[in-house]
Amino acid sequence: MRWLPVLFVVGLLVLEPLTPVDWPVSFVLIALPLVAAFAHGPLVVAGATLFAVAFEGVLAGTPCCAGRSVGYLWDRHYVASYFCTALVGALGAILAAHRTRRERTLADVRFVAEIAQRVLLRPVPHRIGNLLLESLYLSAAAEARIGGDLYEAVPTAHGIRLLIGDVRGKGLLAVETAATLLGAFREAAHDEPDLAALADRVETSMDRRAMLLGGSELGERFVTAVFAEIPAAGHLVRIVNCGHPPPLLIRSGEVRELDRGQSAPPLNLGMLVDDPYHVDVYDFRPGDQLLLYTDGITETRDPDGAFYPLVERLRSWGPLPPRELLEQLHRDLMAYSHNRLQDDTAALTACLLADQRSAPPAPSAP
Repeated sequence: MRWLPVLFVVGLLVLEPLTPVDWPVSFVLIALPLVAAFAHGPLVVAGATLFAVAFEGVLAGTPCCAGRSVGYLWDRHYVASYFCTALVGALGAILAAHRTRRERTLADVRFVAEIAQRVLLRPVPHRIGNLLLESLYLSAAAEARIGGDLYEAVPTAHGIRLLIGDVRGKGLLAVETAATLLGAFREAAHDEPDLAALADRVETSMDRRAMLLGGSELGERFVTAVFAEIPAAGHLVRIVNCGHPPPLLIRSGEVRELDRGQSAPPLNLGMLVDDPYHVDVYDFRPGDQLLLYTDGITETRDPDGAFYPLVERLRSWGPLPPRELLEQLHRDLMAYSHNRLQDDTAALTACLLADQRSAPPAPSAP
């Protein structure tokens, strides 16, 4: 874009000698200030305006250009062209100044959004103990940075605790709800020894916030979520599901859902049932990989309206390390939807490595 004015003038120079005398192509230079305004500031636009006026005079008075004579220089048609070029130049300078201000404002907004994303969805550590971690976040809006999908990984004395969630709705209210949930989880993850108690405490925080907000949609401000816990000792994973898509366990290329049909209601809807949160326990061996995700993945559609077959795709790829897995998932989602995601998407994967501290010592040399 910065070279567009130069290309415009070069193209005009090539076209001018090829046109008949009755076709004064040099008048097209009137548009040069507007062309410059697309990528440059007011000063460059003003310079382009002066250049266009001067160059129109040169073309008009150069005999070699389609036979025109010096007498055409002050022809009333050319005088009108000079005036129009100056007027377009003034409008182009105003447009360039407005565009520059908008670009600065947009840059500031993006900077603030990036800071907010780091606070709300800070990058998870790539490794905690014997656990490899990777995360993925895709926004359905091209300019969006944060939304209602969330994830977190917190190392605690009770093990590594994971969270993934999806806030109902969009906009600022969804972001505020996500921030409340993440703040409550990050604090309570260290204090609550039991995973069910952790989910209950986060539920209490969500209820308190909803009561403070008030309004007629109190019961609709809910979040689907999955809480997971991988103890430092013992090869198992504990799961509390609150109305969220079930996690996937990837083992030697085989993929299965971790779902025993005992999911609790979404957070902030716990008042609908009196049953306590149920903790499901699964075997989690070295080499196994746990995939937590939001429904933005499974509800991605192709142009024919078919949903994304996540489990089948994972099985077809075979075993992949966490980073390669999410990179492949990202590429495949974009290709499947033809780069038209309909919803925000988040994923968090954790792979258990062999505990080298428990490995038997190497035999000594004879």
